[in-house]
Amino acid sequence: MSVDTAPETQQAQQQSSLSTAAARNLATTTKSAPQMQEISSRWLLRMLPWVQTEGGAYRVNRRLTYTVGDGRIEFIKTGSEVRVIPRELGELALLRGFDDLEVLTALADRCVQRDFRPGEVLAELGSPAEHIHLIAHGKINKIGAGKYGESAVLGVLGDGDRFGEHTVLDGQGVWDYTATALTGGTLLSLSRREFQAVRDSSPALQAHLDGFLALPQQRQNELGEAEIAMSAGHHGEFALPGAFVDYELKPREYELSLAQTVLKVHSRVADLYNKPMNQIEQQLKLTVEALRERQEHELINDREFGLLNNAEFSQRIQTHSGPPTPDDLDELLSMRRDSEFFLAHPKTIAAIGREFNSRGLYPDHVDLQGHKVPAWRGVPILPCNKIPISKEGTSSVLVLRTGEDNQGVIGLHQTGLPDEYQPSLSVRFMGIDEKAIISYLVTAYYSAAVLVPDALGVLENVEIGRH
Repeated sequence: MSVDTAPETQQAQQQSSLSTAAARNLATTTKSAPQMQEISSRWLLRMLPWVQTEGGAYRVNRRLTYTVGDGRIEFIKTGSEVRVIPRELGELALLRGFDDLEVLTALADRCVQRDFRPGEVLAELGSPAEHIHLIAHGKINKIGAGKYGESAVLGVLGDGDRFGEHTVLDGQGVWDYTATALTGGTLLSLSRREFQAVRDSSPALQAHLDGFLALPQQRQNELGEAEIAMSAGHHGEFALPGAFVDYELKPREYELSLAQTVLKVHSRVADLYNKPMNQIEQQLKLTVEALRERQEHELINDREFGLLNNAEFSQRIQTHSGPPTPDDLDELLSMRRDSEFFLAHPKTIAAIGREFNSRGLYPDHVDLQGHKVPAWRGVPILPCNKIPISKEGTSSVLVLRTGEDNQGVIGLHQTGLPDEYQPSLSVRFMGIDEKAIISYLVTAYYSAAVLVPDALGVLENVEIGRH
C-alpha cells in the first residue's frame, strides 16, 4: 500500500523568513494624499479678474441703448429669459407711431417666450394664424408656393424679424406659408386674444389702429447708444451744443450665487486615524476642489448669470460649414476689441486642430501662467470641460475680453467672510451630533457680469465629430 508523502514534504519545507504580507502589518507604507479625477484645469476661474462685491450685488450701469426706426425688433436678455423692449413694438407696422408706453408695456408683458429646435415647424401652411412671432435669435425659413406651384423658399428670417403681423387683426386668417426653423433659437409669441384684450381696454390703441403714422427718427450712434451732442471743426464764437450722457433707467444687478455642502467626519476617524495625514484637512481639500468645479460649471451654464446664457444675440454667430474653421474664429475675433482668450471644450479644441491641420495651418503656442497653450492670432485657446456638448455632437466656443477697466467680463465674489478658508469660500463648524459626527458647512460665493455686450462672443452649433 502506497502512502502519499507530499503533505509531509510540504510541511518539511518550513518558512525561513517573515512573509511580506505579515511584514506590511508592521511597516509604515509610503502613501499619496487622496487623489481626485474630477479636478480640471479650471482656466476660467484663473483668467477672470475677481471684483470685490460688497452687499452681495453688483450693478452694471450702461449708456442708454435705444434703437427705433431700423425695422428690427430688439430684446432684453437676462440670463435665459428674453423680453421684448416695449417701445420696439413700434417696429410693427400696425403699431408704428403709437407711443403710449403703458399700452406697449402691457403688450410686451403678454408675449410668451418659446425656444425652438432645428427643423421644428413654427407655422404650417393653411393652419389658423393666431399669433405674431417675434424672432429674438435664430434662422427661420418661409416656405410656400413658387411661381409655378412648386415648393419654394419665400424668405429667410433672422434676429429681430417677425412674422404673422396680420393675425391680430384678421380673425379668420390662415398661414399662407410654412415657417421652419433652420437653427435652434428663441422667439416671443403674442396671441390674437391677448392683443385684443389690450386693445379693448385702450381707446388710444383702438383709435391708432385706424391708420399707421411715421415713427419719428431718433438720434443714435452706429451701436445704438444715445448720441452725445458735440461740435467739431467750427470757427469763431460758435454756440456749442449742450450734452449729457444718458443711462439705462433700470440697470441690471448681479447677485452673488453660492454652492454649498456639509462635510461630515466621524470623531473616531478624526481622533484615531489622523496620522500621517490629517483626515479633516484631506476631506476638506477634496470638498473644496469639488465646489470649485461646480463654481466653474455654474459660471458657464447658470440660467441667470452663466456666460452661455448671457451672451447677447448680436454677439452669437454660426459656423460657416459646421466644424470650427479658422474663418469662424476670425469672424468671432473681428466682432470685438482686445479679445483675451478663447474657451472651448477639449473635444472642440481637438476639432479646431483637425481643421487647422487639414488646411496646412499650425497654430502658435503662447506661454500662459507657465503653461504652453495653443493660440490663434495670438489669442490663447483654453480648455473648459464645463461647456456642454449636445446629443447631436455640437458645442460652443466662447471668446472673452475681461476686466472692469477694459469693459469686459468680470468675476464677482466677496472676501473677508467669517471662517474664510479661501477667498470667498468659508468653512464653518456646525457641531457634533448625537452619533459623534462632526459637521462643517462649506460655502463658496460667486457670480459673473458682462459689462458691455461685445465683451463676450459665442460661436454656436460647432460640429466636433465631423471631419
